Amino acid sequence: MTRNPFPHNDAMPALFLSHGAPTLVFDDCPARDFLGNIARALPRPRAIVVMSAHFEAETPLVGGARDPETIHDFRGFPDALYRLHYPAKGDPDLADDIVGRLRDGGFEAAIDAERGMDHGIWNPLMLAYPDADIPIVPLSIAPEASPAHHFGIGRALAPLRADGVLLVGSGSITHNLGRFAKADYSLTSAAEPFVVEFTDWIAERAVAGDAKTLLEGPEAWPLGREHHPADDHILPFFFALGAGGRAQRLHASVNFGILSMDAYAFR
Repeated sequence: MTRNPFPHNDAMPALFLSHGAPTLVFDDCPARDFLGNIARALPRPRAIVVMSAHFEAETPLVGGARDPETIHDFRGFPDALYRLHYPAKGDPDLADDIVGRLRDGGFEAAIDAERGMDHGIWNPLMLAYPDADIPIVPLSIAPEASPAHHFGIGRALAPLRADGVLLVGSGSITHNLGRFAKADYSLTSAAEPFVVEFTDWIAERAVAGDAKTLLEGPEAWPLGREHHPADDHILPFFFALGAGGRAQRLHASVNFGILSMDAYAFR
């Protein structure tokens, strides 16, 4: 970021962050550097609500734990990852407020009093807020529900931005792990042309405020199913879109040739 895109007298933006592989906290890459600096450009939030692609439920669940655990929801990675803990507190009062707002918006929301922070939450926040001194509230996706469903959740919670709450969708702008597993990519492999084509297409429509086209989802997007065989990692994008509006593309880079690390602010 060459300038501060977040005037400190404004409401919080909503963010979409591509959280990448669990090793992002260790990887020497542009996305890690970006996340390590993003908090400097943001007003300090009083709390952070994160809709994570790794927290699934049929209807919205809101993490209400006062001391949410760090969940290591992956296998086969270096031992050092399993020793990482992100000791941020939860905010049960905010969680209750969120449930009320969602119910008022027609969603059958409930508290999950035991839910911790999966790597879709702590992976980016450990870089952005390493002191872990801001309360975190997890929010689920509904993997079988529509983009419009998640957009509506964002709309219902958008007023929290004016109260100092940072709303974050944490997923991935591209997420074809099957293709990744069949190829010989390294962290610094050159971006595949079809990845750049797709992410630029998304960016053009997001920056133009074309929510209608975006809400058609991967089934209708050019190359949509190539990059999202399942919807789970793109659903938090629609949450952030609903919580904000027109987008600013904050970051664009690619890890492992195929995993785009794009980040957006929505205002």
